[in-house]
Amino acid sequence: MKKYGILVVDDSAFMRRGISKILENDPHFFVVGIARNGQEAVEKVQRLAPDLVTMDVEMPVMNGLQALEEIMRISPVPVVMLSSYTGEGAAETLKALELGAVDFFLKENLLNVNADVTQIQEFLLRLQSIAEVKMAPAAKKVQFGGSLLGKKNHPKPDLIFIGCSTGGPSALQHILPRFEADFSIPIVVCQHMPPGFTAPLAERFDTLCQLKVTETANGHELKPGTIYIAPSGFQTRFLKTKDGKMVFKVDNHGDEQTLYKPCIDITLSSAAPLFEDRLLSVILTGMGTDGMQGCGLVKRFKGNVFVEAEDSCVIYGMPKAVLEAGYADGQFSISQMYREIINYL
Repeated sequence: MKKYGILVVDDSAFMRRGISKILENDPHFFVVGIARNGQEAVEKVQRLAPDLVTMDVEMPVMNGLQALEEIMRISPVPVVMLSSYTGEGAAETLKALELGAVDFFLKENLLNVNADVTQIQEFLLRLQSIAEVKMAPAAKKVQFGGSLLGKKNHPKPDLIFIGCSTGGPSALQHILPRFEADFSIPIVVCQHMPPGFTAPLAERFDTLCQLKVTETANGHELKPGTIYIAPSGFQTRFLKTKDGKMVFKVDNHGDEQTLYKPCIDITLSSAAPLFEDRLLSVILTGMGTDGMQGCGLVKRFKGNVFVEAEDSCVIYGMPKAVLEAGYADGQFSISQMYREIINYL
């Protein structure tokens, strides 16, 4: 069994001990070193060559965002941010994802007195999946997957759906800001995130995109030229009103056993029978298989499915599951995805 060396970065001795204990109780990991601030982190990444770094944000001398930027510039290595529920913590976490962090996890879910064992297990599984992926140099050219659509005719979609998880915010930056201001097809994004993070994500993309970006809510009408972010902590479904309007139903009804909120399968399962062959579903990077069942329904109702190619995924879990199930009509590197969506239209 391969073991992965982790550098734990935090100015709190309590946090360093707590995170180190969680890691060393798992046979896949060992703590290669600790750092008390960002400056130490940059130096130890170069000297110790860890497989992965867990990084706090607020630290003396050099904070986590500054250290992350230096690490990505000098010696890229997967970095997972340890964040908090606060509004400021959410904004800083999203900035970290823009700077190159591959994922984040909430401290409260790991070291709280009532910490859920399943949350800790998910944390360890995500770290393992990330550590297995080697960071590609920024200048590396990747080989692109190809379209499976060929010359098949299809109607113009009435909805573009995008589902993503680990690595998703960074992947979305390659796609969403490129849609021009006159683009009329609504876009719905399901990004796995803890409660409190999708509203800042929508606000951030609203400043980056030419289209309006908003976190959707129960009863909102689906309108042209708008990007909707499904809210974390809830499930998002589609309903068609008696007068033919498409609206969002956002609640937690009937999903007590669902791991993800929002769940891609749940949203796609409601969209597929309503949009039929006028639906394009795009599954990006993420761990697990969420989206596979939903894409199966998309295909049953004659819609089309694109997936991100392995060479650009942070974690090639969700796209791989869809591809191996035979539901993908095309697979593309993230740098090609926007162009292929436009070509499809």
